[in-house]
Amino acid sequence: MSNQRPGSGGRSARFGRDKLAEPVAGRPLLWHAIGAVRPLAGEIVVVVAPDAQPDLPDDVLVAHDPVAFEGPLAGLLAGLTATRSDTVIVIGGDTPSLVGSVALAMLAALADSASGAVVLEHDGRARPLPLVVRRDQATLAARRLVDGGERRLRALTTALATTVIPEATWRRLDPDGRSIRDVDTPEDLPLPPG
Repeated sequence: MSNQRPGSGGRSARFGRDKLAEPVAGRPLLWHAIGAVRPLAGEIVVVVAPDAQPDLPDDVLVAHDPVAFEGPLAGLLAGLTATRSDTVIVIGGDTPSLVGSVALAMLAALADSASGAVVLEHDGRARPLPLVVRRDQATLAARRLVDGGERRLRALTTALATTVIPEATWRRLDPDGRSIRDVDTPEDLPLPPG
């Protein structure tokens, strides 16, 4: 049905250590991101640095960035290349609390449109994550952008026809904004219940 790619190739500079391995309620932070999409995903792909061997659940596929620290767009391209799913849910490994009903609304918006991508609006601006894409369209656009030197994930939603779900719409499903919450510093932990 869908695929999820929690990105895990970043440097964790603001966190001061590998934040995705940080224990939260007895599991690494990255495992919470995986758990958030597991009910919606037929396959889960985690993109990691070229030499990384992360501790992951047995059913999670690993895709390696071809070059370390090339940015989130290159990481997304690695994940898109590794998946067989036609529709892909993309979240960061540091965004552990995507609300299922928000993800379902994003999937429905993609299915009901000719768009190549769906994102959420926040504070009047389209956010790059979470992101739902049609794999083939996103792969072609991401490859063209990366080959042209682009590294920003936001560039993909500019290159594709993108549906933006208004904040007032998705907040009815997620009043606390959990779906857009990420962990950048140790102070962002512990995660709120839910």
